[in-house]
Amino acid sequence: MEQIYDLIIIGSGPAGLGAAIYAKRAELETLVIEKEMMSGGQVLTTYEVDNYAGLPGIGGFDLGMKFREHADKLGVEFAKDTVQKIESAESADASGKEEEQELLTAAEAGAERPPVIYQVVCKKETRLARAVIIASGAHHRKLEILGEAEFTGKGVSYCATCDGAFFRKKTTAVIGGGDVALEDAIFLARLCEKVYVIHRRDEFRGAKSLQKRLMELPNVEILWDTVPEEIVGTDKVETLRILNKKTGEKNDLAVDGVFVAVGITPNSERFRGSVEMDPAGYIAAGEDGRTNVPGIFAAGDVRTKALRQIVTAVADGANCVASVEAYLNGQN
Repeated sequence: MEQIYDLIIIGSGPAGLGAAIYAKRAELETLVIEKEMMSGGQVLTTYEVDNYAGLPGIGGFDLGMKFREHADKLGVEFAKDTVQKIESAESADASGKEEEQELLTAAEAGAERPPVIYQVVCKKETRLARAVIIASGAHHRKLEILGEAEFTGKGVSYCATCDGAFFRKKTTAVIGGGDVALEDAIFLARLCEKVYVIHRRDEFRGAKSLQKRLMELPNVEILWDTVPEEIVGTDKVETLRILNKKTGEKNDLAVDGVFVAVGITPNSERFRGSVEMDPAGYIAAGEDGRTNVPGIFAAGDVRTKALRQIVTAVADGANCVASVEAYLNGQN
């Protein structure tokens, strides 16, 4: 009979690994499925992390490896595969159906384990579980300009609250015009000597209250109708090349950092139709990780939440496992 795990975790970034560690300590039979060669998620591309409690200044890659090492030490099982969808075991193979029927009978008799089994359909193999945590993360929208990929982690950042402290008393540029861009610029203005805000339109999309606060800051310069064309440097960012769309004028800004705030996209498309999402594609789930489907949970950047940081992702993983334990014990 095909193995049925207590829990399958999709993704092995901070949320997925945090969940795996707590699940193993809870003695849940757990499998983590990761599509990339390495665990860690976005943290692997962060040059330095200075806001994770107890590990100030640790490299992002090193932190990701520590998370994975902890999971490995506890004996967490991993599989490299690409998840395509989650569905109920109604379409599972015969052995899976037999097991499901056994669970249904047991549930009617008052057993604790829930009757529903999910199959996680992957590119290589389909696996069965009684509960699933989606921890597939999100990705920052890119500018798709020269130098962006080369200098990511070397002056190019997608998180001002994560990396702003490294640019204290330096010059930075924020790209974008929504709430996140305005918040990032306001945050950086407290630390940096100078902050440029580069926006492709002649007005912001962000909240009027944020616009007012930004306009009042003496060390912020807004460049309207302007788009970035190239990020230039040697070992780190040195120059941002920009173009004014209305005048056609090109300029080079001397900057130490470029903060990209043009949006975040959750890695959730493959789960559309399986669980409820908000209009932006984030899986609707609260602090406990519960989605609208019993037995399916969401943790980390893929779920609806106000703050997306490494520490909140790890906390999501722990909260999800507590919810999974309750679910498996029939405490819905």
